[in-house]
Amino acid sequence: MAHTRLWGGIEAGGTKINCAIATASTTSSRSSRSPSGPALPQILAETRIATTTPAETIAQIVHFFQVYQQRVGPLETIGLASFGPVDLHLSSPTYGYVLDTPKPGWRHIDLLGGLGRSLQLPIVLDTDVNAAALGEHRWGAAQGLDTFLYLTVGTGIGGGAMVNGKLLHGLLHPEMGHILLRQDVSQDPFPGGCPFHGNCLEGLASGSAIAARWGKPADQLPPEHPAWALEAEYLAQAIATFTFTLSPERIILGGGIMHQQHLFPLVHRLARAKLETYLAVPQVLEQIDRYIVPPLLGDQAGILGAIALAQEGSGG
Repeated sequence: MAHTRLWGGIEAGGTKINCAIATASTTSSRSSRSPSGPALPQILAETRIATTTPAETIAQIVHFFQVYQQRVGPLETIGLASFGPVDLHLSSPTYGYVLDTPKPGWRHIDLLGGLGRSLQLPIVLDTDVNAAALGEHRWGAAQGLDTFLYLTVGTGIGGGAMVNGKLLHGLLHPEMGHILLRQDVSQDPFPGGCPFHGNCLEGLASGSAIAARWGKPADQLPPEHPAWALEAEYLAQAIATFTFTLSPERIILGGGIMHQQHLFPLVHRLARAKLETYLAVPQVLEQIDRYIVPPLLGDQAGILGAIALAQEGSGG
């Protein structure tokens, strides 16, 4: 292991945190490759940690990396893919802080600094969804594309984007889960579950919103339940907005809600209807099922994206 390059990855979500240590794949077997491209990193160690209090959670992350570095060797870099909003501006006095998150106890917590001071390693920071987008670009459904969108639909909703080959940041970073939608309250009187905006995309279409509206989690609702037509409508509205704004070459829909495979055909049909009268291009008219797709990396997109952040940070 003395000359093996090692990277760490942290996928920090509001519910759980995934940590991993990886090296470059040493085999060309099919199991070690992405479905259509280069070899995936080889995961040497990984763990899942519940996101509880900042002090407890950070201590558990640090413990994982300290213990496993003793076993496999020192890391070059760690990629931190964090839930947000998070301050990504290097010149900011709160760089690396979690900002006004709805996660109780985590507002204005110095996540990056807390980890960096304990681990004494370089850490590359981005949002969890931007990292997932990077993972899909390197090994998954966005290989070869310069401009695309990754949207995760789970407990919350977030979006990451690459535009002209670079991850999108800007004023802070994309907060795609908080765009406003048209809601027909005669069909859906639910007031919305977002503590900041009420009936934004996350407030109407996240897993939390589905459970609050219908009294059951999404995975307990059958395919014929009216929840899914409503969910597809809101996602199609968002897709139309993002398509007209960013002009992505592909839209990747990940997250736990999208495990409901019957949802994709509904989204395809409604998104096409909202796009085709103005955006009459083959991707919309003839290839909508190849334009709006699931992640090829599945639920590994986030942690592999964190590893990709680390590799980029160390020139790997």
